[in-house]
This record gives sequence, C-alpha cells and structure tokens, in this order.
Amino acid sequence: ERFTVNFTITNLPYNSDLENPDSARFRSARRVMNTMLDRLLKETSIGPDFQGCESTAFRYGPGSHRDETRVNAVCSYRKEPSAPALDRVGLYHQVSNKTRGTTQLGPYSLDKDSLYLNG
Repeated sequence: ERFTVNFTITNLPYNSDLENPDSARFRSARRVMNTMLDRLLKETSIGPDFQGCESTAFRYGPGSHRDETRVNAVCSYRKEPSAPALDRVGLYHQVSNKTRGTTQLGPYSLDKDSLYLNG
C-alpha cells in the first residue's frame, strides 16, 4: 500500500536544479529526505510494516516563495488483506508530534500548516 506525504521546508531555498531528477542537487536532496522520512515513519504505529519513502518532486513553495521548497514523497507499507485501512488522521498526528508540531525535520524548518498525508 502506498500513501503520499507532502510538506514545505522553509529554510531550503528552491533552486531549479531541484526540478531535474538527473541533477546532483536533486539526487542529494532526495537521498537526505528519504533517509529522514524513513527514520521518522519507522517510529510511528506503521513502523513494523513501513517499507520506505521515495521523494518524487521538489517544487518552490506555495505562491511563489523561492526561499521555500515543497517536498512530495510516496511512501509504502505492507498491509495485510485483513488489516484496516491506513489511519491517516492518526498517522498525521504522529508525524506532526515527531516533527515538533510540524515545525522541524532534522536541520530543516517546516511550514507548520503544510503537512499533508493521503492514503
């Protein structure tokens, strides 16, 4: 099963190299984000079934804020056929709590209103 995670980093200036999956900057940002999201989600209730996240896109922030970067990631976990659907609300609250109210992910500052999870 897959779900998306989107959020905005307020202290990672957007750069057009972040649009190009072949650029060193994109690959580096993807590697760092994947690692941070993996660590974060392994500490949630889906941890035992969590399989990993792949950052799929970096865009400039809401509006035209080039000093912010929007991160889109697709994450996956093993769901047994008999298991209930992903508790998006519960997972959202866990991620929010583990990022200090959606304000901090490692060295990155987050827009507290930008977290979005979709199952």
